[in-house]
Amino acid sequence: MGLFSCHLSCQRDDESQTGSNHLHSESSSSSISSQPSLPSLPSLTSPSQTHDEQAPTPTVQPKCIATLKNYSLFALALVGKVLYSGSSNGEIRAWRHDNQTDNTVVATTNSAVKSLAVLGDKIFSAHQDSKIRVGKIHKHLEQKYKCIEVLPTLTDRFLKCFSEKNYVQVRRHKKRTWVHHVDAVSALAISKDCSLLYSASWDRTFKNWRTSDFKCLESVQNAHDDAINAIVISQDGFVYTGSADKTIKARKKHTEKKNKHLLVATLEKHKSAVNALALSNDGTQLYSGACDRSILVWERESSVRGGLDRHMVLVGALRGHSKAILCLAVDAMDLICSGSADKTVRIWRRSETNRKSYSCLAVLEGHKKPVKCLTVAVVNGDANIEGASESGTTYIVYSGSLDYDIKVWQVSAPVL
Repeated sequence: MGLFSCHLSCQRDDESQTGSNHLHSESSSSSISSQPSLPSLPSLTSPSQTHDEQAPTPTVQPKCIATLKNYSLFALALVGKVLYSGSSNGEIRAWRHDNQTDNTVVATTNSAVKSLAVLGDKIFSAHQDSKIRVGKIHKHLEQKYKCIEVLPTLTDRFLKCFSEKNYVQVRRHKKRTWVHHVDAVSALAISKDCSLLYSASWDRTFKNWRTSDFKCLESVQNAHDDAINAIVISQDGFVYTGSADKTIKARKKHTEKKNKHLLVATLEKHKSAVNALALSNDGTQLYSGACDRSILVWERESSVRGGLDRHMVLVGALRGHSKAILCLAVDAMDLICSGSADKTVRIWRRSETNRKSYSCLAVLEGHKKPVKCLTVAVVNGDANIEGASESGTTYIVYSGSLDYDIKVWQVSAPVL
């Protein structure tokens, strides 16, 4: 069984329980439902469909096979047969994929978990208190994992504190060394070669850390004009960040300065805060979700211009949600899942015959509050999954919500 693990950040919205002083874009002056449509963009679900028209009819019937009780869910990560969840009370739990009622609290912290990433026997957790914690996972889930480091490390902090050049202005009358995040760490991502951990924060910076010794190698200050809510890394090394300033920025490593990233493109078509990002398996499609209720689809240019890197261009939008998009997940077979403040999850799939055509396979309804995090896995051939499709592909989708539930959905997609 091939399982795809991913993590998604939790973004601040008007229903967040974090108590942060920062807010998404226009949330205080106008409701999410009154955000303008994007009439200049083609809708990939239906060429004639506008933002407020009825969404296309789903083509498959999903089944909720379990509901797992937890605190408000902010983060999920699926690794092998273990699902890790991070919640608002600072707990990290491990759930067995083949027995969802069997769970263990593997870590307890004093700050809400915003994002999770797993690398080998290490689990990285991003927190509301601006810290990243590193735990060593035990093979037996009945044992709690051991916290082996808190980033920035004590060594990093000690070595940077003596020189004035290592300090940056974080508030009007306050400075900190550049290795520190000074607001909630909202998202984590691991590079293709597993050598780097990337972190994004509401402090408008993103950083990269060496996974071998957890040293902070770079901090991109003022990477955006507002909080960064999401970060993803492509196979060829592009770093995409989505922000409450309504933009997505693409950066790539400097050819001469190994640990420095240069801005190569700014994607500006969203009308409100960007909350979530996801990449297709080959990295040629980027999906972005925002408070404007649209999932924009970006595609890598097919040709190189003037010897420069190919950049993402907008090709259309997936529409159907009635409120803000809060999370996205893409599995190894490019099934796209979107979670929204409208309390639903939508499942989208790109056509095999027409790669610019998408269909909405299913709408998952059952949560009582906004859906904040998602992860998805292919389960064909798993004897533990009853009713797995023989003529198509069967997926298990995990959705975490502010209603304290993780719902486990079985979605069988026919061959297109």
